[in-house]
Amino acid sequence: MLNWSKQFGILLFLDSNNYGQLHSSYECLLAVGSAGNWNEDGDTLDQLKLLHETNKDWIFGHLCYDYKNRLEPKLISGHEERIGFSLSHFFIPQTVCHIDASKTVLTIESFDDPAVVYKAINETPPAPEENIPSLRFTSVTGKDRYLDTISQLRSHIAEGDCYEINYCNEGFCRDALVEPLPVFKALNVLSPAPFAAYYRCGDKYMMCASPERYLRKKGNNILSQPIKGTARRDADPAKDTLIKEQLKEDIKERAENVMIVDLVRNDLARCCETGSVTVEELFGIYTFPQVHQMVSTVTGNLRPDIPFTDALRYSFPMGSMTGAPKYKVMQLIDKYEHSRRELYSGTVGYISPDGDFDFNVVIRSLFYNEGAKYLSYQTGGAITYDSDPEKEWDEMRLKAWALERIFG
Repeated sequence: MLNWSKQFGILLFLDSNNYGQLHSSYECLLAVGSAGNWNEDGDTLDQLKLLHETNKDWIFGHLCYDYKNRLEPKLISGHEERIGFSLSHFFIPQTVCHIDASKTVLTIESFDDPAVVYKAINETPPAPEENIPSLRFTSVTGKDRYLDTISQLRSHIAEGDCYEINYCNEGFCRDALVEPLPVFKALNVLSPAPFAAYYRCGDKYMMCASPERYLRKKGNNILSQPIKGTARRDADPAKDTLIKEQLKEDIKERAENVMIVDLVRNDLARCCETGSVTVEELFGIYTFPQVHQMVSTVTGNLRPDIPFTDALRYSFPMGSMTGAPKYKVMQLIDKYEHSRRELYSGTVGYISPDGDFDFNVVIRSLFYNEGAKYLSYQTGGAITYDSDPEKEWDEMRLKAWALERIFG
């Protein structure tokens, strides 16, 4: 399906990578072509609601992190755009292919003849082996400056400005000549993740190995699964198990996680029925190929008197990628980070014809502007008063290494 999809100027592929999570509806989805779309002019979420009400069709697309400025007009993004994804973009696909969670049924829905689409997919030849070039990435913020910034952020926390802030660093490569699809395939092999995504929007590409769900709606139920708390893997099974157990009991990591759980509870309370917001799971430990993660699950029932898009409006951007209190830390993020986040820590996902949706958190991702030959990623972590700057640097580099190693 992916080899066949290369002919389209817009496509979004979402892959659960056989994780079989309790809350997953599909093993994978592929949306290609556009039968209707718009960019960021006006209120995207109002347009999104109207588009769905009018068409009752599939809608796929993204919100950049910087869409926060539309939701909170006094916020700004002071850094230069380098990849160039629009603030938001949603489209009704020409064709949607999806495999159900049981991995037994492939469904093709298309404005074209689905049988013809199926035949074309099957007749697409295998892609030739692509050599991924050896590339070296440059960090926008070097180690000394990174450590000093963490000390400054800890001072903000001590002074009561905030109590947790997500701080990130960009790695980039100029004059990079890469084929995005082979890069995504390599990333997906090395770091298979339950919210992986491959996205093309013109000459802009995202290759994503995200382990994190941002927001899901099924019926009137809203669910968010913030991740806060990371530990490395070890090749020795006994040591790996010990690291996992230490993560679960780590006071700092639990403090990070519960702060964001409280923020998510507050966000969902703005759009859910009073008393319906509950923490379904607190401090769950999930294992991925590169790291162990601490994941919590918060749910609520959407109020019947508001549009489903308000669940996005009142919770974006996701608390796990900002910190708390959200408005203040978004101001500090723009002050202390040295790159514009763009699609990083934004979201991609789908809305189904019946109004259900599922959106990820765009992390563990590579971004490529084909015209500018600019390739980049961003990685970081949550800073609290108890943060050790050296350990925060190591965590950021561990996440960066998982992306850089694709290129030798």
